[in-house]
Amino acid sequence: MIGTLRGPVVDVPSPGEVVVEVGGVGYRVQVTPRTAAELAAGGGVPRGDGSGVGGQGETFLYVHTHVREDAIVLYGFRHADERRCFESLLGAHGVGPALALAVLSVLSPAELSTAVASGDATTLCRVPGVGRKTAARLLLELEARLVVPDLVGGGQTATPAKGPSLRDDAMAALVELGYGTDEVEPALEAAPDATSVEALVRGALRALARSR
Repeated sequence: MIGTLRGPVVDVPSPGEVVVEVGGVGYRVQVTPRTAAELAAGGGVPRGDGSGVGGQGETFLYVHTHVREDAIVLYGFRHADERRCFESLLGAHGVGPALALAVLSVLSPAELSTAVASGDATTLCRVPGVGRKTAARLLLELEARLVVPDLVGGGQTATPAKGPSLRDDAMAALVELGYGTDEVEPALEAAPDATSVEALVRGALRALARSR
């Protein structure tokens, strides 16, 4: 798997793709439009008149290698935290590379972490293709994956419980998020005891994440 690339950007075929030359080989890398613009502005991209390469400045990208049945696609990021967020998003239920990259095209890692920590679905809905339901699911799942403050319980101690009512409500919430009952039941069994439906759902999401 390719983890990083270092070399000049020799082409920007589209707002979401750059070609990085390493050892005489050009690697096509999918990036956010903002990253493509930054790399193009930094030099090392062929001039439109065909008169050569302007700058030959090197760039460095953190790379996620995504293997599909029909292709191997590289996704590039200028900062390690962007790649970590991208991979956290990929681990969420129903999120593919296109949506993960779309999220990072709109939100920085800090903005995404803040939205997750504060339960801010409105911010996630700024991403094209993300509606309220998807945003709500992502908030729950990403809290188990991103490094964000633990908001469950507000830091207060309470007596753990996992009674039938909590379990049933958590089951309904997880099914509403798109999970099947065959996935949800073992995840709820594996989740720690909780004092609220929200905490139990989050524990089940963590169990689902570990099983993927």
